[in-house]
Amino acid sequence: MPRQDGLTQVAPLRIAGVRLAAGAAGIRYQGRDDLVLLALPAGAQTAAVFTTNAFCAAPVQIARRHLAQTAPRWLLINAGNANAGTGDRGLADAEMSCTALAAAGDCAPEQVLPFSTGVIGEYLPVERIAAALPQLVTSLREDGWEAAARAIMTTDTRPKTASARCDLGGREATVVGMAKGAGMIRPDMATMLAFLATDAAVPRDLLASILRDAVADTFNAISIDGDTSTNDACVLCAAGTLPGAPVAKGSPAAAALGAAVHAVCDTLATDIVSDGEGASKLVSIEITEAQSATEARAVADTIAHSPLVKTALFAADPNWGRILAAVGRAGVPGLDIERVRIWLDDCLIVSGGGRDPAYTESAGRAVMARDAFRIGVALGRGRDCARVLTCDLSYDYVRINAEYRT
Repeated sequence: MPRQDGLTQVAPLRIAGVRLAAGAAGIRYQGRDDLVLLALPAGAQTAAVFTTNAFCAAPVQIARRHLAQTAPRWLLINAGNANAGTGDRGLADAEMSCTALAAAGDCAPEQVLPFSTGVIGEYLPVERIAAALPQLVTSLREDGWEAAARAIMTTDTRPKTASARCDLGGREATVVGMAKGAGMIRPDMATMLAFLATDAAVPRDLLASILRDAVADTFNAISIDGDTSTNDACVLCAAGTLPGAPVAKGSPAAAALGAAVHAVCDTLATDIVSDGEGASKLVSIEITEAQSATEARAVADTIAHSPLVKTALFAADPNWGRILAAVGRAGVPGLDIERVRIWLDDCLIVSGGGRDPAYTESAGRAVMARDAFRIGVALGRGRDCARVLTCDLSYDYVRINAEYRT
């Protein structure tokens, strides 16, 4: 269908030369797929960004190491077990998983990037993964994105996929992506797993730049619960199967491809927040008139991470004092509260240091009863801005996380 940004979505999801398979290894879940292979053609380039959590999981450490050594040919993704907080054994298990896939997929172990998501602190059942690999290798297919997106889910309620096409000077390139995430979502990279691919040929340095730019205000601008995971990763692969010359840095084609990658990341990031554990509201927090982007982001994050704000969102309670308090404690030096304005969508609730004279409780409640709305804050200090997507905090969030391991 047409996109508002001029890009077009792709159906069915497919990147020439990129093949996927999903299968059941019994890692934690029974009766569902929990293991994914993604195979890349020779000559493909790959870029990735990872969690900044100091306790980064074993697969993150191995994937970083392998990516620095050579061009990957395989991604190996499992759900149900994070292989995090598992020490030296976790590293050895991640390496053994790569070795098992290398044997089944005819490549060097260093050409495998491992990724895991699930419970922290439990050892990875490598033997179950290894046993499932031969059948997955034989079932690879280019249209396997939807099945793969479903297999990497943990507390997600639905699979998350997105796609776009763009014009590279007379050649139509495709970008396809999938992601998982519904809890432990707070960007520092971004708190989830996401995998994107394009058929364009792109030098690795340019590919990494495109990915960093896309992640900055999509996956890195979302929050469900303020917790940064140990396993975050976002990967962008360029298969190079589209005929023609590689995309050149600084070219119109690079800008077009960057826009397509950004559009896919933005769709996936929005899907993650809207599927937040127990969430019923999708809320865009938009800060304007800041002295710097950093200042604007600090205010947006303070609002997005406030349990009091998030519970008010769940109740559709226009308790605007909670938003006001969050702005005030965000650490903005010399903030002139007389210049601050706060909105719920187009409903102005705060001006001149207090409640706007025209504001009514019924108007605020009508906005907060919507499934999606905006909290707008103008700081009255400058021209910079920031935007963060968040959701409400509900009874179900507590229940899901209280029962996660049981």
